[in-house]
Amino acid sequence: MAEQAQLDHTVINVRFDMDRAQGLFADLGFFLTDRGYHSLGSINHLMMLGTDYLELIGLPPGMENPRADVAEAPFGINGLVFKTPDVDETFAHLQALDMAGDPPKAFTRPVKLADGEADAAFRTVAVRPGIFPGGRVYYCEHGTPELVWRPEWQNHGNGAQSISEFVVASTDHQQEAENFARLLHSKVDGAGDSLGVAYKGGHISVMTPAAYGERYGALASPMAGRSSFFGALVFRSDSLDKIRGIVAGMANPVPTIDEADRVVVRQPAFDSVLEFIV
Repeated sequence: MAEQAQLDHTVINVRFDMDRAQGLFADLGFFLTDRGYHSLGSINHLMMLGTDYLELIGLPPGMENPRADVAEAPFGINGLVFKTPDVDETFAHLQALDMAGDPPKAFTRPVKLADGEADAAFRTVAVRPGIFPGGRVYYCEHGTPELVWRPEWQNHGNGAQSISEFVVASTDHQQEAENFARLLHSKVDGAGDSLGVAYKGGHISVMTPAAYGERYGALASPMAGRSSFFGALVFRSDSLDKIRGIVAGMANPVPTIDEADRVVVRQPAFDSVLEFIV
């Protein structure tokens, strides 16, 4: 059996509103890297963790011919990205599963360092749209990981260490879980309204809309006529007291669930549910 997949990063789409998103996620205790400018035209900020990260993706205001996968996608969690050492091999895997989209593409992004500037290089390949209706699922090959994972960017006031769970709400959760399992060389765990698909260091939870609503209550994102959506990111933290302190001190408080073993916050402006656990 092929080696189990490992998460690379997750993506929140902020479209043309990056300035506001940058401030709001910093308010939640994340350290954001400087704004990046992709050769494809998109812009980003990263929140670097141990072996994975959270990315805000957007577009410059007034951009001509913007990337449709960003401009036409809704606000919120819309990207689930796994590591690959070779996107060409991954593309062949997707073709064998009849999940392949476009061929791999390459792009770069300048990175400012203390001793100058260098270009971070990436190659990506995506699953065909529609296989996972909740958003974009793709793979990333890092040509220059040393320009992405840097110690000075990996400490966050909210204590976030890794993304340990990715939550999907789906009206056909059984089929979607099976598709994830096939894609990731994994298997479906559990039964009933919530199913799990493991990746190295974490898992995807694929659940019915009812189970998702029960888990997140008033903070749950609405289905809004969708058959599936990416419903929450779960961060493993070194201390829940860190996010508790940040939420308590916010000038503009966000909706919150504070329980003994978890703290959940919702960033309404970007339809993003973030859960912190230890």
